[in-house]
Amino acid sequence: MLLPASIPLLLLLLFFPAQEQDAYKQEREKMVRQSIEGRGITNKAVLRAMRTVKRHLFVPPDQISYAYDDNPLPIGSGQTISQPFMVAYMTEVIQPKPHMKVLEVGTGNGYQAAVLAEIVQKVYTIEIIPELGESAAKRLQKLGYENVEVKVGNGYHGWEEHAPFDAIVVTAAAEAVPPPLVAQLKDGGRMVIPVGPQKRAQNLLLLEKKKGKVTTQKLMPVLFVPFTGGDKE
Repeated sequence: MLLPASIPLLLLLLFFPAQEQDAYKQEREKMVRQSIEGRGITNKAVLRAMRTVKRHLFVPPDQISYAYDDNPLPIGSGQTISQPFMVAYMTEVIQPKPHMKVLEVGTGNGYQAAVLAEIVQKVYTIEIIPELGESAAKRLQKLGYENVEVKVGNGYHGWEEHAPFDAIVVTAAAEAVPPPLVAQLKDGGRMVIPVGPQKRAQNLLLLEKKKGKVTTQKLMPVLFVPFTGGDKE
């Protein structure tokens, strides 16, 4: 029996997208193995999330070939997507659990929010640049992240109506830790935030709140884009 002439073409159309998906999966696995596990990340939930979230869907088309390199990449509006190791490290530092409600300040393209959403119950994320926030909201919705809520606004003030948060992740460097974020951190909670001057060495800090007292620990030197919010509306 002869197959219709259209069948081979259909088979090709079905075959090559699968190959393309497999190629990205292999790239993600390599990224996790070399750049994340290889640099000391051990949290199984974090590793699973990093293997699951398709980073190439969160970068501009001209950056897709670099999506699984362990580097920050430009995403427009003077902002960047953080390097995969830093995303994994900051996620591991807050010790994420399935029941948690997490605030992210600095949505960017939504990649960090997606990684968090793979692990925790609810993610609230704030982006001050409207075009980035609106684009990230559409992207996250399209990818099925129904447990992520995006707000365009000044992250300095947090998101008081949904506080307190089990953890807070700040993905831009502030000159000082915003007091409203500390106030919105649940007792027993953790906040990770880069702090320091713009375009100079900063420190990634871990803040822990216990019985109303806040302790601060320096984790490592980093270089993040500046926190563009402030104490003004």
